[in-house]
Amino acid sequence: MTTGSKAPRRLTILGSTGSIGQNTLDVIAQLGGREAFDIAAITGHDNIDLLASQAKACGAALAVTANEDRYQALKGALAGTGIAVAAGRNALIEAASIPSDWVMAAIVGTAGLAPTLEAAHRGADIALANKECLVSAGELFVRAVSEGGGRLIPVDSEHSAIFQALEDDQQHAVERIILTASGGPFRTWTREEMANVTAATARAHPNWSMGLKISIGSASMFNKALEMIEAKHLFNVGPDQIEVVVHPQSVVHSMVGYTDGSVLAQLGCPDMRTAIGYALTYPSRTRLNVDRLDFAKLARLDFEAPDEVRFPALRLARTALERGGLQGAVMNAAEEIAFQAFVDERIGFLEMADIAEAVMDEMIGVGSAETMDAVFAADDEARSRAAVFVKQREKAA
Repeated sequence: MTTGSKAPRRLTILGSTGSIGQNTLDVIAQLGGREAFDIAAITGHDNIDLLASQAKACGAALAVTANEDRYQALKGALAGTGIAVAAGRNALIEAASIPSDWVMAAIVGTAGLAPTLEAAHRGADIALANKECLVSAGELFVRAVSEGGGRLIPVDSEHSAIFQALEDDQQHAVERIILTASGGPFRTWTREEMANVTAATARAHPNWSMGLKISIGSASMFNKALEMIEAKHLFNVGPDQIEVVVHPQSVVHSMVGYTDGSVLAQLGCPDMRTAIGYALTYPSRTRLNVDRLDFAKLARLDFEAPDEVRFPALRLARTALERGGLQGAVMNAAEEIAFQAFVDERIGFLEMADIAEAVMDEMIGVGSAETMDAVFAADDEARSRAAVFVKQREKAA
């Protein structure tokens, strides 16, 4: 495998213990491992055994747990290896500040904002899997990448597909961005049926193997809602140019429609390693050990319009896009509180969207994402208001 230079390429993986991080390390191993890549730092949260195992396997110089209470556990697990250990939020930012060419930004939630922004400021290429960077702080983050001089390469399968289907120097001819959605496990369910689902049912995605947060986000289509907001910032398009179509087979990962009527699509088997590998070797392609499409066995590809009554998250995303400012940050923060309340069985599945919408309506015109302080202030306020709505619904039940 050729990485573009004879010396090993230096990488950082923010969020190595999640599904994206684990797949990233698998791709790195496929493409040469330690001979081709020098791992500056990896970070995780509570899964100390896995984090330590990963650090040893890839030869990371630094391993960081975001949980300060797990510092001693990580230190003990890596004793005698020569691998440096750190813990806490500031340690995440310090890990992102260490010189490296390429950073996988895969920390879930707003915890990934500050470290990913740090990496962008210093000019690293950012392989972006953290949705909140663009949903909550889109203008700020895109500007940081531009000023830092690095490249922003999306890792979500949908945005990677669009990135691959965009023709060079044809931004003026882009008519629409078409995000595909599997529809999740409840694609054909009624609202009445969805009202009583549990977190265990909601996390069972029919096509993809993902973590709890992303799986439930797919079931509620909040994941797709966040991707709509991301698309605006990634591809510099307006709200009216962003479409969503339900595609149960998850083979067409997304499409770009041009002004001449052409539609270019990227297809592949559902496997995050394809998008990760593309981000790692961009603009080149390399061989990966992933399944190949067999069109004869596929037989058919289905598409249908999404139902925004059963899946109101899509409508909320369009509202956030039209209102602008910090509405994306507000929607995301409120949904995170509602998500946890649903997982804890304090509210129902459908109430997640109700709470997010209520908070968005209360916080119209809260400002713009010009600074991290503004983003975090809006995030904090939205979480507080969402928590109040959760308590009100608990009492009502």
